[in-house]
Amino acid sequence: MSSQHQAAEAGLEQRLTELLEPVVRSEGLMLVELVWQREAGGQVLRLYVDRAGGGVTLDECMAVSRQISDLLDVEDFIGDRYSLEVSSPGLDRRLKAPREYEIFAGRSARLVISEPGGGTRTLKGVLGGLMGDDVLLEVAGKVKAVPLAQVVKARLEIDF
Repeated sequence: MSSQHQAAEAGLEQRLTELLEPVVRSEGLMLVELVWQREAGGQVLRLYVDRAGGGVTLDECMAVSRQISDLLDVEDFIGDRYSLEVSSPGLDRRLKAPREYEIFAGRSARLVISEPGGGTRTLKGVLGGLMGDDVLLEVAGKVKAVPLAQVVKARLEIDF
């Protein structure tokens, strides 16, 4: 894929996010992630929605899907044929936006951190939110402040 094509797709994702996020918020949910991609079966628009603190029902996903579908039809925003999928990000979801570290404070998480000399290391612990530009993570009874800029990947862990 050319860099020009990638930039156009990123621009479309940004415009879609700006258009669709208010619809998701009107249902009392938050848009966690929006993905627009081409697959073997055609183009797919995937929305991952959740509620602060976690938990979204199938009925809520269906309601958001109907509203989004109607809005995109009226706006004729995409033009081409596409499939729309609305779902929950799951219990072991990835954390992407800084606000999610606050929303899910108190939950177990796994962070992959970039090391100054190269390479990465993994930390598992309980999220403590944010303090400035640092993610607070309680590991073995001690709170560590990890610069958000060094977090390569973060994912909630399922507590059993």
